[in-house]
Amino acid sequence: MATVCWPYFDPEYENFSNRLNPPRVSVDNASCHDCTLIKVDSVNKPGILLEVVQILTDLEFIITKAYISSDGGWFMDVFHVTDQQGKKITDSKTIDIIEKALGPKGQSKEGAKSWTGKRVGVHSVGDHTAIELIGRDRPGLLSEISAVLASLDFNVVAAEVWTHNQRIACVLYINDATNQVVDDPKRLSLIEEQLNNILRGCEDGEKVARTSFSVGFTHMDRRLHQMLFADRDYEGSGVTTEVDNPPFFKPKITIECCEEKGYSVVSVRCKDRAKLMFDIVCTLTDMQYVVFHATISSDVPYASQEYFIRHMDGCTLDTEGEKERVIKCIEAAIRRRVSEGVSLELCAKDRVGLLSEVTRILRENGLTVCRAGVSTRGEQALNVFYVRDASGNPMDMKMIEALRKEIGKTMMVDVKRVPANAKAPETKGWAKTSFFFGNLLEKFLN
Repeated sequence: MATVCWPYFDPEYENFSNRLNPPRVSVDNASCHDCTLIKVDSVNKPGILLEVVQILTDLEFIITKAYISSDGGWFMDVFHVTDQQGKKITDSKTIDIIEKALGPKGQSKEGAKSWTGKRVGVHSVGDHTAIELIGRDRPGLLSEISAVLASLDFNVVAAEVWTHNQRIACVLYINDATNQVVDDPKRLSLIEEQLNNILRGCEDGEKVARTSFSVGFTHMDRRLHQMLFADRDYEGSGVTTEVDNPPFFKPKITIECCEEKGYSVVSVRCKDRAKLMFDIVCTLTDMQYVVFHATISSDVPYASQEYFIRHMDGCTLDTEGEKERVIKCIEAAIRRRVSEGVSLELCAKDRVGLLSEVTRILRENGLTVCRAGVSTRGEQALNVFYVRDASGNPMDMKMIEALRKEIGKTMMVDVKRVPANAKAPETKGWAKTSFFFGNLLEKFLN
């Protein structure tokens, strides 16, 4: 790796500059006729780009364009965003949330603690206990996991499940039948033992399955990326089947060297979708790369993204081995969230065993869950399952209608085809689903 000389910045000067120049955020609805411009100017610090993109993603905004610059000690970026219906962000309360989340309060340590959007990974949050699982995926595995929790009288109040390259990663929030946090060491040990037995029962010896009760704060989607990255799910990306990774979706990723400025330039072109920028920035950050400049654009149905990066030690990517690894990791990050085929959106009164009942019905109908999101609002459980035929064949509409009738006896259900170029989920009627814990609006306005 070629070493690049870094300019020296006195730490005291940097802290002084941060006090004198707190982050400035502006929400501009006048400059562009079809989107809202969000501009952030701030003293530069490690991970700031991911923080900003993470907040915009959690607010369910669609980033259509972005311009990033963070050379030297200053961070400046402009995001062109819309809501999920493709409209400008005009609601005054939402704008107030943006300014508070990205502004001086949101960028402070105290403000960061107050940000609750999709944070998981703590031993307990309020009345919930977080469990992380990773192992080899197989049909019916989610059903078995939820059945174990139901048999132990635990309720899953929130969860996110991703599968990629025959691996599964889950983060689940549970509580007991009295809605209390589970902190009894004996009960936790019993959960861990039974879940590990299920995960190990389908391992092939190449990788180790595990269950853990996570400690410390992190972000739900980011944590899933970290778990799969640590599991090295990207290593087999070249041998996955067309069912898992349709050829028309294959991202085109290249890495070149910009010798004049001392950067490696990562170029990505692929099908556009929601949260694409977050997934790529998250992966680069977790791989210890710093993004100095970036341009993001969407030319429906494709997205083009270009990142000027260096490793944290100041080096560029010069060997073919390094470049190949970065390309594989970015491609894996893009594919993890892709779900094509059919989605089931369910709404029912929350209760112990609900997730187990639904996943059992899916399994008995020969369906496998490739991604899932579970959330609870008050007494209502809102769940989304992306499913496909266990054999990989297109789903028969007769099966879908039969499934709708069976599940619909006890809960509201909406079945949707997920198009290959879906940029964001439809949000008509009750089926709009959010995976925040608590009321984000109230958190910032109170």
